[in-house]
Amino acid sequence: MKTSAGASSAPDDRHNETVDILNAALESMPYGFSIWDDSFHLVLVNQRYFEIYNLPREQFRPGMSLETVIELTVAAGNHPGMAAADLYPAYRDRLARTSDPTLPLVYEKSIGGRTIKTTHMRRPGIGWVVIHEDITESRRRESATREQHRQLDAALDSMPYGFCLWDKSFHLILSNRRFLELYGLDPAVEWRGASLFDVFLASAEAGNHQGRSATELLTHYRGRLSAIGEDETFLAEEVLVSGRIVKVSFRRTTDGCWLATHDDITEQKDQIQALRQREWELARQNMRFEAAVDNMSQGLCMFDSKQRLIICNKPYADLYDMPEELVRPGTTLEAILRNRVERGVHPERGAEDYIRARLELVTNKVEAADVVEMQDGRVISVLHHPMADGGWVSTHQDITKQRQTEARIRHLARHDALTDLPNRMLFRERMEEAEALVARNESVAVLFIDLDHYKTVNDLFGHAVGDAVLVKVASRLSEACRNGDIAARLGGDEFAILQSRLTSPRDAATLADRLVKAMAEPMTVGGHEVVIGASVGIAIGPGDGRTTETLMKNADLALYRAKAEGRGTFHFFEADMDAALQKRLAFEMELRTALAYGEFTLAFQPLFNLAENRICGFEALLRWQHPKRGVVMPDEIIPVAEDSGLIVPIGEWVLRAACLAAAEWPEDIKIAVNLSPVQFRHRNLVKQVETALAESGLAPGRLELEVTESALLAGNDTTLTTLHRLRCLGVGVALDDFGTGYSSLSYLRAFPFDKIKIDRSFVEDVSSQPDSVSIIRAVIGLGRSLGMSTTAEGVETADQLDLVREQGCTEVQGFLFSPPLPAGSVATFFAETANRDDKARQKAAS
Repeated sequence: MKTSAGASSAPDDRHNETVDILNAALESMPYGFSIWDDSFHLVLVNQRYFEIYNLPREQFRPGMSLETVIELTVAAGNHPGMAAADLYPAYRDRLARTSDPTLPLVYEKSIGGRTIKTTHMRRPGIGWVVIHEDITESRRRESATREQHRQLDAALDSMPYGFCLWDKSFHLILSNRRFLELYGLDPAVEWRGASLFDVFLASAEAGNHQGRSATELLTHYRGRLSAIGEDETFLAEEVLVSGRIVKVSFRRTTDGCWLATHDDITEQKDQIQALRQREWELARQNMRFEAAVDNMSQGLCMFDSKQRLIICNKPYADLYDMPEELVRPGTTLEAILRNRVERGVHPERGAEDYIRARLELVTNKVEAADVVEMQDGRVISVLHHPMADGGWVSTHQDITKQRQTEARIRHLARHDALTDLPNRMLFRERMEEAEALVARNESVAVLFIDLDHYKTVNDLFGHAVGDAVLVKVASRLSEACRNGDIAARLGGDEFAILQSRLTSPRDAATLADRLVKAMAEPMTVGGHEVVIGASVGIAIGPGDGRTTETLMKNADLALYRAKAEGRGTFHFFEADMDAALQKRLAFEMELRTALAYGEFTLAFQPLFNLAENRICGFEALLRWQHPKRGVVMPDEIIPVAEDSGLIVPIGEWVLRAACLAAAEWPEDIKIAVNLSPVQFRHRNLVKQVETALAESGLAPGRLELEVTESALLAGNDTTLTTLHRLRCLGVGVALDDFGTGYSSLSYLRAFPFDKIKIDRSFVEDVSSQPDSVSIIRAVIGLGRSLGMSTTAEGVETADQLDLVREQGCTEVQGFLFSPPLPAGSVATFFAETANRDDKARQKAAS
């Protein structure tokens, strides 16, 4: 029984031991390995597979379907932007389309910035065996090698003579374009690896060598070459089909290879002078070659298998400031490295480590690309390429400026080019980082800052001054911030600050108050004293939001409220602001469609000439026939239209509609149209007026444009230039709402208006405010002395009419005569007025 038991356990032990060995071998594989059955269920997988795809091994079990594995792979982030539902059928289809299932199916894919090569092999009775290899470094080395080969080919092709390098068995290692051109060899053929006989055969078939066969040539050359020593040179001449003569020079290299040059000596063959000329030409050509190598942008050096210098160019010697004795052939690599260390030309990581790493690289005979940061601050890129004979070629390039440029580009990508403050991208990144603080219920404040009157400064003094103002603003912002606060320019004249480590909202209020005061201080820019201001909106997390989007939106809402309350102040976010903004945005959206849907109309209020006792014109007043709100008046329309820029197309429509309507009226009736300050910033204002007059046929003298004081900044040359251009068209220009601004008299001095319109607030107060009568009297007297007519607005009572008539006012306008009339009622109004005047004349006659 014991013997039987012992005999039966031994195979089991051996089986278990075999399994352990196989498992160990499987886990030690340098590549991912997996086996799938015919129905694509997992049979076996090793650890390297999980490492390549960054997958948790504990979630995998034998028998899992391929579809489930793909879902886990997608979940691990290996296929961004792609769904497992799309990948699975595509994978199955690719295997199904394999024309020969006995052949491996190989393809490459990009996973997380790496290149993974997968090899699928069909094994009957087993299923699919798949090997997964990370070949990222291999592909990178191949790319570097191709670049080195390209550079070497370019150098060789710049040679003025044919050049070949043959191995010991006379197979071509290297050749240049000139060699192929000389012998008429097809440049499309891959000649590398061809035998000397193959080259002779192609050359003879091209008509070269005066009828000698490839066999004769090979026998001659190999016989002669075998007889020469290491330091000897075999010379021969070949006659080409064109009659040109080529001098062929073969010389054995130290490793037993053959270096051959092919030089066209036709012109110098039969003359001694030509021989001298040829020698001089060869010398010159050699100088060219050396100059070409020395003028490479990269330092280049070549060492043999014994680590001795074969050749190096001038950029290499200059890069390391090498003494002359070290650039001679035969100098060892270690001597060169030791000399660098003695002179302090080595990386920051340490001299001995540097020497050891370079020598190990040579010993290991592997390609490498290193970036070495030297002690003197330079950054040098080194590409190392081992050769088959044990030597190597390496290129060295100072990439310090390139690295500095890359760092500058990275900086500019996240900073504003004008102010060097963080830009919107970097600010959002810092905001997203601050979300972690908010998640821990720590307070952070977001302050949005908008400059007051900046657009005015930009229009008045130009963009150069405007940019200088923004630079000073950025400086003041930075000075106002505490350490750790992040100030950014979001664009235009919009700035923001992220403030953390708040003890209370008072910290944010203190900073906002400091900002408002700092921005209100005058600044001297380009010889101009500039006064702007700032409005600040504040949102504090987590109370006002826990995410970047919410906090930035709420800070913007608070800023909008601060600007609406008169600017030059700050405001905290309040819960009802969002609803108010949504209401305003909805109003703006409806306003944008109103023009397209034809919802705007004009009303016309008469102007009465007191001296002639008749209607002399109408003022065009905008109305919005809203489908749900009913009639919307200008005091609701204009502010939103000006803020959104819609006032420009709306104003153009008003001009054209008013002129078209007035063209149907009697020729002695004028039409007055109001212009917004925003329209003056639009370059096409004068053209719009010209077009409206031309399309309607209205005489320019019948159009009167009313300009408010807010459109006339003192000394604003652009606005005054526009007014003079309008005057040149022949239209009248009136100063509207006179007396409500702060520099009305300066406006009258800057531009000769045709009319002054006295604001209705003075007319309304004539019975209760004696000062209003004095102001009306002064304005009318001023207009008379300047040759300007005057219009009193808002006349609603007979007493008001008597007072302005007594003071000598030219025109009146108000409900006493007529409210604003719909366009269709103007003709009726003319008829009724004419009938009333006729009755008055008949009564006076009787």
